[in-house]
Amino acid sequence: MASSISLLSEDEFQCCICLDVFTDPVSTPCGHNFCMNCLRKSWNSSSHCKCPLCKEEFSRRPELRVNTFISGLTAQFKKSLQVKSSRASENVLCDICSENKIVALKSCLDCMTSYCKTHLEHHLRAPALKKHKLMDPVENLQDYICQNHERPLELFCRDDQTCVCRFCSETDHKTHSTVPVEQESGEKKTQLGKTQADVQQMIQDRMKKIEEINHSVDLNKKNTEKEKADSVEVFRALVRCIERSQAELLEVMEEKQKAAERQAEELIKELEQEITELKRRDTELEQISHTEDHLHLLQVYPSLCRPPPTKTWTDVRINTHLRVETLRTALSRLQEALSEEMVKLPEISEYLLIKMKRIQQYAVDVTLDPDTAHPELILSDDGKELKHGNIQQNIPDSPQRFDECLCVLGKEGFSSGRFYYEVQVRGKTEWDLGVIRESVNRKGVITLSPEDGEWSISLRNESEYTANECPSVLLSLNQVLQKVGVFVDYEEGLVSFYDVENSSHIYSFTGQSFTEKIYPYFSPYLNDGGKNSAPLIITPVHHHK
Repeated sequence: MASSISLLSEDEFQCCICLDVFTDPVSTPCGHNFCMNCLRKSWNSSSHCKCPLCKEEFSRRPELRVNTFISGLTAQFKKSLQVKSSRASENVLCDICSENKIVALKSCLDCMTSYCKTHLEHHLRAPALKKHKLMDPVENLQDYICQNHERPLELFCRDDQTCVCRFCSETDHKTHSTVPVEQESGEKKTQLGKTQADVQQMIQDRMKKIEEINHSVDLNKKNTEKEKADSVEVFRALVRCIERSQAELLEVMEEKQKAAERQAEELIKELEQEITELKRRDTELEQISHTEDHLHLLQVYPSLCRPPPTKTWTDVRINTHLRVETLRTALSRLQEALSEEMVKLPEISEYLLIKMKRIQQYAVDVTLDPDTAHPELILSDDGKELKHGNIQQNIPDSPQRFDECLCVLGKEGFSSGRFYYEVQVRGKTEWDLGVIRESVNRKGVITLSPEDGEWSISLRNESEYTANECPSVLLSLNQVLQKVGVFVDYEEGLVSFYDVENSSHIYSFTGQSFTEKIYPYFSPYLNDGGKNSAPLIITPVHHHK
């Protein structure tokens, strides 16, 4: 640090207001530095808050904090000045003074001697001595003398990048480019000034970046707090919905239990009546079986030979599965209710809108690439619509063109970052949408799966939505999709699909590993005799407000 500071001049650490070395340096948003008190006084004395140097005006007064980096540099610079002054005034003494040596005023490179003011008089008066090379007093005079010729190092050899004396310039360095050390030093100082300016700019750029990062952190904190509050409201609404469903379920179960008890009472009463009747018949049979009146037995036999009329109770039972069935029904209704709440509740709708708004920040302009389109596909002139034309067009084949799969890619490929686009699928009965890796085979049949470098969802038979995993995943959607949003986070290995109309999530491929460029992928599928003639349309992304 000390060696770097020694290359900087006092001007670099000078406040342009007080013209002194910085005290408590602060930085303005435009990148200039001032003493804190100087800047405050400047702003307090004016109705406008602007930079005293570049005059940039600020809408509101920036909060001033001491720039610890520049403050540290300033302290080092002040210390180096003190050390330099101390060395110049205390360490170098006159070589001629015999007693009570006095601080030297100049050093002579020809005499290799340092002189105080009194003993320097001869060099200032004598004509021969006036030609000697004088300099500010230094202790190490030997370092300023050529070791070969014992002459002052007055010249700088640009070829060998070293200091030489005049004898050197006439011998070993005769053919080299040499200039006075003062000239070379001046040019080096100019270069150092430019380097210093670059370093200071780098410092300012990094300080601004720190401010940006801190601002982003503060903004993210505010957004997080709001999201947390929104999430709490969302789950409170869901809990209320679940509690209502629970209360309804318990009420239904209680009613069913009471109904079962009433049914049981009625059945028991009826059974008891039949038992009473059967007991009466049993008594009659017992009595008649011991009678000696044969004529009477034969007369009553027809009415006693058969049991009294009763109900067949074999299949009569109380339904013990009512609770299980009730629970299943309640859970089904709860699922439907939660789905409805997700759309109806303003808190949840706001949460979904916030999420969709964030994703839409990564919207890109996607255009279809005609060089990849299957010959039977018809593309609009602006590259935003495509449909199946039934007839193969007479267009040249190329390695990029698909020859079996009815699909086309976007012109723009992506190998990093995040991107999002939307596609209108209204009126179609079949289609495929997603992304595909660049190296996928364009010739022959394509297998729709991540293992083969394709991440997509599909519609078949008007209402069958699937995610093309291996095996495929059937998607349960509440309504027919009108517009689909596709979002990709390359580094996270994420491909997500959204119902734009409802701002709701459809499906995500997670934990993927992208190692090459990927492209948007579109397939309008077969025309199907006009049933699927509607085009796929890449639409502009309208950000939710």
